[in-house]
Amino acid sequence: MNIKGIIWVGTQTTNFSKMKDFFQNVLGLPLVADTPNNGTFEMPNGDKFEVFSAQSDADMFMSHPVAGFLVDDIVSARAEMEQMGVEFLGPIQGETDEYKWSEFRAPDGFVYELTYYPGHPLNRK
Repeated sequence: MNIKGIIWVGTQTTNFSKMKDFFQNVLGLPLVADTPNNGTFEMPNGDKFEVFSAQSDADMFMSHPVAGFLVDDIVSARAEMEQMGVEFLGPIQGETDEYKWSEFRAPDGFVYELTYYPGHPLNRK
């Protein structure tokens, strides 16, 4: 398994409007996707930060920020971690081959994810 970086972070909050305003107007991050319960911000290098409202059903396990670790092969990385006894929460997700993720529980009890994104600069060959 080859972890290349953390390319995605998501958090769920009861202060959704204030958090969106903070990331957009204080940190100056561009808002690239906006729905009533989700805001996606893009970093200069293409990494993403997502804010979910408390009403969002996208990731109900988010009692803390969740980080996505970039891998170049999500199927083999997940299989390797499963062989080591890591618990995954459901199947690999994503409707296209352009972006996939798979959530797992770490020893601290929190959820993280493997992220596959061939278009990310760290995965371009």
